[in-house]
Order: sequence, then structure tokens, then C-alpha cells
Amino acid sequence: MDEKPTSGELFGIPYNFEKPNLRRLLSGYWQPGEGMLVEKEFGVGYTLNLANWRSWVALAVVGALLLQEGRGEETEEETEDEPVEVIVD
Repeated sequence: MDEKPTSGELFGIPYNFEKPNLRRLLSGYWQPGEGMLVEKEFGVGYTLNLANWRSWVALAVVGALLLQEGRGEETEEETEDEPVEVIVD
């Protein structure tokens, strides 16, 4: 009986369903000398390589956008409660 492969590529997207251990999972997020995206140690696709400075820039941009979005919702609620003056000629 054929056994299904636990790792490989499907349509150019990597997958790995081998039983993980903690050391292997943590080493997957810190790979000096590699690019910004690296293959996941468990699961499907890619993840950020925290040893690359570009990953930290991407995380900072996402954090700033989330912070700005949270502040934007507060100001929208405040403006809805204020009365609006309409002048008709």
C-alpha cells in the first residue's frame, strides 16, 4: 500500500506535516543567511524569518496600521454623535 508523503510541494507551495518538535519549530523562525520568507517547519506555505531585518520592518508596518485603524474607529464614533448644521438657501 502506498504511503502518502508528509512533505513536499503542491503547485509550488511547500507543505510539511512531519511530527514537529519544539527545537525544529523555533529554528524555522530564525534562519540567518536566508531571505525574508522561509518555508514553514509545520503546515502549509511560508513564514517570516525573524533573523532578517525586513521581517521586523514588515511587522512594524502591520503594527502601525493596526494602531491607526483602532484610533480611526474611535474618532468615527465621536463625530457621529455631534449635531450637523445644514444651511439651505
